[in-house]
Amino acid sequence: MTRRRVAGALFALCLGTTVSAQPEATLFRVFLKDGSTLVSFGEVARVGDRVVFSMPTTPNVSPGADQGLHLVNLPADKVDLDHTARYADSARASQYLAGQAVYDYARISNEVADALNQVAATTDPATRLAIVQKARKTLSEWPPTHFNYKQDEVKQMLTMLDEAIADLRVAVGAGRFDLNFVSVATAPVPSEPLMPKPTARESIEQVLTAARLTDSSAERSSLLTAAMAGLAKNADALPSDWAATTAASTMADIARETDTDRAYQTLTNTMLGLAKSRTRAADVRGLARLMDQIRARDEAMGAKRPEAVNALLDSVSVELDSARRLQLARDQWALRAPEYRAYRASVFASLTQFAQLKAPLENIKALAGSSPFALSSIQRTVTVMRKNVAKASPPDELQEAHSLLVSAVELADSAAKIRREAALTASMTRAWDASAAAAGSLMLFARARSEIQDLLVLPQLPQEKTSIKSPR
Repeated sequence: MTRRRVAGALFALCLGTTVSAQPEATLFRVFLKDGSTLVSFGEVARVGDRVVFSMPTTPNVSPGADQGLHLVNLPADKVDLDHTARYADSARASQYLAGQAVYDYARISNEVADALNQVAATTDPATRLAIVQKARKTLSEWPPTHFNYKQDEVKQMLTMLDEAIADLRVAVGAGRFDLNFVSVATAPVPSEPLMPKPTARESIEQVLTAARLTDSSAERSSLLTAAMAGLAKNADALPSDWAATTAASTMADIARETDTDRAYQTLTNTMLGLAKSRTRAADVRGLARLMDQIRARDEAMGAKRPEAVNALLDSVSVELDSARRLQLARDQWALRAPEYRAYRASVFASLTQFAQLKAPLENIKALAGSSPFALSSIQRTVTVMRKNVAKASPPDELQEAHSLLVSAVELADSAAKIRREAALTASMTRAWDASAAAAGSLMLFARARSEIQDLLVLPQLPQEKTSIKSPR
């Protein structure tokens, strides 16, 4: 009896497992709060407060065909998310039941059939019972997770397996047993009615609807251009009057978008130019007023490019921060300038004297010859400079520059002494040592003088400035 029931289950599994051809791609829908819909080729994604999907701009949506897909990014508050989600469930169910379901059913059928074959080949009643119970559990859990595909056939097989389990329990000598005819849990199948493919006219109208809803100017222009391409491509399938009217209005929209882009680009260029000029002047109040002017101009222009205006305001805000920092540096400089000037006055004579040593030091550096008078002159000048520099009291900001100046004076003295020694001993090695000392002295003096002069000038902005591009 048990073998007959197992054979019957095997026969039932063989029914209805013919593999069908893969169906056409399923289109999803984005339901808008105004009741209209947009087609989505593939799943709709919710990203924060945005809804993102790929919309075909042509009615030809067969697998492998040119879909003319356009990525659309809409504010979530314009989309009926619940309705969109219900439709997606129905689309997934329809797509699965029309395609992949038959393959999955064949797979589960083969798995259960293999298990029942093991039962037929096994003589131990307890092992056979365990195999059949496991097969039944696998089969009973399958329909709810596969949109209830073939659930009537599955129920029929479960009935046969339940009868086989009852016979096997008797065979193992169970004292009591129940025929546990557990019904298969039926998962609700999404029932949102699917909509047909859009016609050529509907596809173009949906592209224009998306263009109207998006808050990105770049995306709007791209969608309008895609609509014009659709009108040209599907001219034969469109009502001529409607196509002409739609083309004219779409071209007018594109022209308006172009004019608006140009106006906002002019606003961006003008305001950034003013911002940079006011930053160089540390005009903090002027920059704050400029931000108010940008907002006012944007409002007067209809606030049609929020992304461009936000980018512009961010750029001006950066300039405002730079101006505040520059003004703070200038305030500090104004407080410290008397000390800077006092220091410069104390080392002015030394700076002038060192400048007179440049020619003889260059001769030592180039090994071009140095007369006894020139070497003595260097050492006499250095002696005077050493005393003057030692008396100077640099402010904190000029400590490093003062140290460079002291080192430059000491190296000049060393260069003269080593050059004298090289001449007396005719040593090229010492001559090169003198050259290195002279080169170091000249380099350190140039740096010290530059840093002292820089600190005596009103602080300015760094020369390097990155140009700000419009977001478009």
